[in-house]
Amino acid sequence: MSETKTDPRILRTRKLIMDAFIELSSKKEFKDITVKDITSEAMINRATFYYHFQDIYDLLEKVLSEVLLINLEGASYKESELNDESLVSIFIAITDFQGSLSNRCFRGYEDTIARIIRDQLELIFYNMLTKQHLKGDGHALKVTAVMLSWGLYGASVEWRRTSQSMTPKEFIKIAIPYIRYGIDGLSTK
Repeated sequence: MSETKTDPRILRTRKLIMDAFIELSSKKEFKDITVKDITSEAMINRATFYYHFQDIYDLLEKVLSEVLLINLEGASYKESELNDESLVSIFIAITDFQGSLSNRCFRGYEDTIARIIRDQLELIFYNMLTKQHLKGDGHALKVTAVMLSWGLYGASVEWRRTSQSMTPKEFIKIAIPYIRYGIDGLSTK
């Protein structure tokens, strides 16, 4: 069975639209960016925009997801196990991603950003856990992935809000023993 490939022109146009959006978002707040602004910046017509994206909110979600994935793939999580190093690198990738967003003026869309981050983290953690626990209970692994994703996201928000005197690495490292061994597990060590 052969794998169908996407036409390179479609990929280039999609990237062009996303790049135009990123460029505009560095100059304007999201609420002030229009489809007309994007099509002018990308030098395409409205029909081409709507061929690739349902609306500007769909574009926002796709751009954020792609940028986050690039940050997380830089953390090389795909081949690693869920361990201290992978938790630290994922946490750093998340805080870097959130730092880059504040420069792009996505104010007012924190809920969308939070959902995208948590969804991506849940998928990453679930894949890591299923790889490590081949015979594990799928539902329990899914719940664990959800808890880890919300927890790591919440920790990144807390770091950004209160603890920037510490590096993200220092911040997450103090919690890792509790994450890895549980509350009771530490008292026996």
